[in-house]
Amino acid sequence: MAQGPRVCVIGAGSSGIAVVKALRDRGISQVCYEKSDDIGGNWCFRNRNGMSAAYESLHINTDAKLMEYRDYPMPADTPDYPGHRVIKRYFDDYVEHFGLREHIRFDTEVKRAHRRDDGRWEISLDSGATELFDVLVVANGHHWDPRWPEPPYPGEFDGEQLHSHSYLNPTDPVDFHGKRVLVVGMGNSAMDIACELSRPGIAERLYLSARRGVWILPKYLFGIPMSRLGMLPHWVPWRLGSLLTRIVVTLNAGTPWRFGLPRPDHRMLEAHPTISQEIYMRLGSGDILPRPGIRRLQGKRVEFSDGRSEAIDIIVWCTGYKLSLPFFAPSFIAAPGNDLPLWERMVKPGIDNLFFVGLLQPLGAIMPIAEAQGRFIGDHLLGRVALPDAATMTREMTREREALFRRYRDRSARHTMQVDFEDYLYRLRKLTRRGARLARERKTEGPFSPGASPAAH
Repeated sequence: MAQGPRVCVIGAGSSGIAVVKALRDRGISQVCYEKSDDIGGNWCFRNRNGMSAAYESLHINTDAKLMEYRDYPMPADTPDYPGHRVIKRYFDDYVEHFGLREHIRFDTEVKRAHRRDDGRWEISLDSGATELFDVLVVANGHHWDPRWPEPPYPGEFDGEQLHSHSYLNPTDPVDFHGKRVLVVGMGNSAMDIACELSRPGIAERLYLSARRGVWILPKYLFGIPMSRLGMLPHWVPWRLGSLLTRIVVTLNAGTPWRFGLPRPDHRMLEAHPTISQEIYMRLGSGDILPRPGIRRLQGKRVEFSDGRSEAIDIIVWCTGYKLSLPFFAPSFIAAPGNDLPLWERMVKPGIDNLFFVGLLQPLGAIMPIAEAQGRFIGDHLLGRVALPDAATMTREMTREREALFRRYRDRSARHTMQVDFEDYLYRLRKLTRRGARLARERKTEGPFSPGASPAAH
């Protein structure tokens, strides 16, 4: 029998299904709206709504053991770094095993989420229907709305251009065979795509352009998945972790500037690293030609900041994604520059019947974090865990942001949501214990017990 509030969940990707599971376990009434025709979000290759960023050759870059949900391990024969089809099948099995599909309404887009004066959420759907909920959980992801270079580079380019979000394989959406290709960016997608297109017989020339350097971590160190070695305990200071990681990685794999890439202007782990086992081999083989940042576009040529100019047929912009919340009025909640301050990446102080799940960028995997967030939210809605007051949340959020920006000196869009995997999970466990104490002290039945008004909480 359902208990507690009625909850709306937006998105049935890897974060959304973890929330649906947590709410179902606690008997909480819920509806999950999914814009596409299937679960999986980014991992649903060629999904109907076109929002998936998966490409044909995509494999995970955090090993499977770190990525799996803690209450549903991946099969024992799962490879260390499986492809997207294996991951999608795992999500399908997870949803089937726990009977979650009955809570998900597919092919249904939330067009507007409006918080009424009484605190309830008025959810307007693309069908024209409107439904009311006590609580809203946003799990719509942040890798589906492509971010193009801002401002645009001077000049005009006469060749083909696409964002990495549109890239599927060497022939789709354009045929890269025999073409001179420029890949712009230094993230995981940029290096995956550059490595794939640079293989003999595909691109005639493959250039990789980067304005700034990044540290590159291999998938394996000493034959063991890097993520199993690199997830340092929460009590290790990040500066010590940075030093240890740099020593081990550079001795084992080398440094970016040794292969012609820019030298990073920051410590290891002071910016989000890129994971690639293949990039140094492609650079060392001459299959990928490194270039600095772009100065201007010149028809069918691109001029770089070092004065060199190359003939280019296709540019692939691997320039990241915008954090988009299109169902909210911008005056209510927006994220300019991908910056949306939240208490523990979950709550906007003062609106405690709105929760965000998976809206972070971990040095690790997002699935166990979303799973833990879902449990925390579910326990709170049943009154087992109480939230601190808005003033306390604001103080704690401010301290966290100050520490974040001290560490990540580059305040670009990719560092506004950064968390350390083990440290965040540890903090969430501490918050759960603290919240349980608060709940006992307040002796409440729950924030949505019978007769309570959401507006009062």
